[in-house]
Amino acid sequence: MGLPWYRVHTVILNHPGRLISVHIMHTYLVAGWASSMSFYELAVFDPSDPVLNPMWRQGMFVIPFMTRLGITNSWGGWSITGGTIANPGIWSYKGVAGAHIVFSGLCFLAAIWHWVYWNLEIFCDERTRKPSLDLPKIFGIHSFLSGLACFGFGSFHVTGLYGPGIWVSDPYGLTGKVQSVTPAWGVEGFDPFVSGGIASHHITAGTLGILAGLFHLSVRPLQRLYKGLRMDNIETILFSSIAAVFFAAFVVAGTMWYGSTTTPIELFGPTRYQWDQGYFQQEIYRRVGAGLAENKVYQKLAGSMDSVDGIAVGWLGHPIFRDKEGVTVEFYGSKLNGVSYSHPATVKKYARRAQLGENFELDRATLKSDGVFRSSPRGWFTFGHASFALLFFFGHIWHGARTLFRDVFSGIDPDLDAQIEFGTFQKIGDPTTRRQVV
Repeated sequence: MGLPWYRVHTVILNHPGRLISVHIMHTYLVAGWASSMSFYELAVFDPSDPVLNPMWRQGMFVIPFMTRLGITNSWGGWSITGGTIANPGIWSYKGVAGAHIVFSGLCFLAAIWHWVYWNLEIFCDERTRKPSLDLPKIFGIHSFLSGLACFGFGSFHVTGLYGPGIWVSDPYGLTGKVQSVTPAWGVEGFDPFVSGGIASHHITAGTLGILAGLFHLSVRPLQRLYKGLRMDNIETILFSSIAAVFFAAFVVAGTMWYGSTTTPIELFGPTRYQWDQGYFQQEIYRRVGAGLAENKVYQKLAGSMDSVDGIAVGWLGHPIFRDKEGVTVEFYGSKLNGVSYSHPATVKKYARRAQLGENFELDRATLKSDGVFRSSPRGWFTFGHASFALLFFFGHIWHGARTLFRDVFSGIDPDLDAQIEFGTFQKIGDPTTRRQVV
């Protein structure tokens, strides 16, 4: 009888080489998806108008993440900030996508190699010459390498010391650009809207990861601790690593949905709470009152998704509604500056539009926009990560229970085999009933 589908992973339990193989294959799938999605988005992306038609309105999912990390140019000669580029360099949008697809191919070949050549000497215990996994040592290696990467990202990439920096913007998404960031070491570093916290937190977490890795590589756990936490069980590694994943997924779901310096509104679109609380509307009224009607804040708020309302062609102006012997609407700024309407049907049309933001002239024909509401990349990211975080949380509880209480699950005390040998006695636990060899 074969193994049920939910038990097939047991084939790698005693094969360290194949355990590495499936991890590399997982990396191949992630890198391959990222590269394929990048090439698709670059094929359909329209960079001609970064103000009225930004990437988030076009439904881009991967491009905003590349831009957030400092990629702004394309081999096609365009820049995400507008204008043309003569020499974009190797690390352009397509350069990053190409690097990922090459990396995924190498991971695929490495995974096959490790699956075939699983019984390597490096995976054998020096004393028993049998395949084994030194799990505390593996944890130390992972902690050290991930800490090194984290420290390098914060101290070099984000700060611009050896890298481009990251995308930094103002509260209204008007002046966003890639720039170097100075670490914030005070209490302001804990503000989710202070970019300096990204650098300081990565440097601090990376340093702790490096020190923890060196500690676990040089210090062996106590025997009581080793047995109590089931450090000899690969399922212990599974349930503890799942905890790190679901915790990170919950955190990024929150920072994406509620907004933070890591999710700029130029790249991912405004959050629903910015609309609900009248965040932009208050600034618009302030600027209108100060005579700053012709300001980019209006163009940056160009409606919802392209597939819903259509491509924004231009801002019509800020509407002011007055009730004087019938409701009238008068526009300030842009195309309809100074124009007033009093016909009820026209006033109703602009009033309905004003409930969802500013009024724009929209091209519905190009993309056959149907008016049906669709979620933005910000919404999809949040939904996906919150769902998987919840699923992984349940997985963490399940595998943790199986690890810590495996004797309850199996019905056999794990230390029982130290006292008796199964099949040797007619009555288990009674040494007087030892079977006679015929």
